[in-house]
Amino acid sequence: MSLPAVLLAAGPSPSPTPSESPTVTVPSLQDAQESATNAASWVEQNWQTWLAIGLRVLLILVIAAVLRKFVLRAITKLIDRMNRTVESAAEGSPTLGGLLVNAERRRQRSQAIGSVLRSVASFLILGTAALMALSAFEINLAPLLASAGVAGVAIGFGARNLVTDFLSGVFMILEDQYGVGDQIDAGVATGEVIEVGLRVTKLRGANGEIWYVRNGEVKRIGNLSQGWATAGVDVTVKTSEDLDRVKATLDEVAEKMSKEEPWNELLWSPIEVLGLDSVLLDSMVVRVSAKTMPGKALSVERELRWRVKRAFDAADIRIVGGATAPAEEDPVDTTAAVAAPSVFSNADSPQVAAASPIAPQRAVTPSPK
Repeated sequence: MSLPAVLLAAGPSPSPTPSESPTVTVPSLQDAQESATNAASWVEQNWQTWLAIGLRVLLILVIAAVLRKFVLRAITKLIDRMNRTVESAAEGSPTLGGLLVNAERRRQRSQAIGSVLRSVASFLILGTAALMALSAFEINLAPLLASAGVAGVAIGFGARNLVTDFLSGVFMILEDQYGVGDQIDAGVATGEVIEVGLRVTKLRGANGEIWYVRNGEVKRIGNLSQGWATAGVDVTVKTSEDLDRVKATLDEVAEKMSKEEPWNELLWSPIEVLGLDSVLLDSMVVRVSAKTMPGKALSVERELRWRVKRAFDAADIRIVGGATAPAEEDPVDTTAAVAAPSVFSNADSPQVAAASPIAPQRAVTPSPK
């Protein structure tokens, strides 16, 4: 081959002119038939695998749905059984049980407990079913679980207060620390519980204000409506009063009040005269106490003071209003404060003239003639 021929062969190929169009390869009928045959054979080879995976996923979902329904129904029956047990106990003890087991409190507590248990059961069952369904498709769950773990840590760190409130609310409800209608002292607020939630507890204060207290902020709780309350009245009388007569009068008031309605239901123990609480120079304090229904101590104290005052007035026993009794004094003669008119009140009287100083007299010099 000559040199010009070699250079021509090694040089760049000429570019097509704009007028030239690229050639398009049109598949033939034989190629189309071959592609369809390959697709059909691929489907025929894998349809059993697809069917098996689909049936497996369907079986997982059906079992999860049935199990979830069964568990939720069991939780509902358990809550209803707990309510019936408490109601039967309340019927057996109508005074104490009927007080401590309020219908609204039972209903709300049962709803809260049932809601928590249902949510936890649904999350566990559906979450497990979702992981099993993904594994049926031969999806590698390790990266997914790692990502979910990192996201969970980030969300938990950002919403740690929310998680704390939720967990505190769950344990408050499960332990029955307080319920609707209870008077509680939560530290940050005090009042009557009107709603118990998993995150927030709603209180009504003494002046009608409504407090929203986050459950995570409550460090201590003083329940003033559980068990019983104590009504105490201090009766202050003079030291000159007869103690036996004072005690007899108080016993009579206590016995009469314990037999009258509605105080016989509010009093859970007889009213007792505990004796002398303190003795001062001119007064002494007699202590009266009784156990009452929770939240009714103030009402019992007011009524007891009212009855004691009326009984002491009838028995001519003097009640001292302050810490010490005023000293007895002789009655003041009102006429002694009015003095007789004095003679010195008249400027022209001889007594005033006699009491006036004598003015000095000047010497008179004779005038020259």
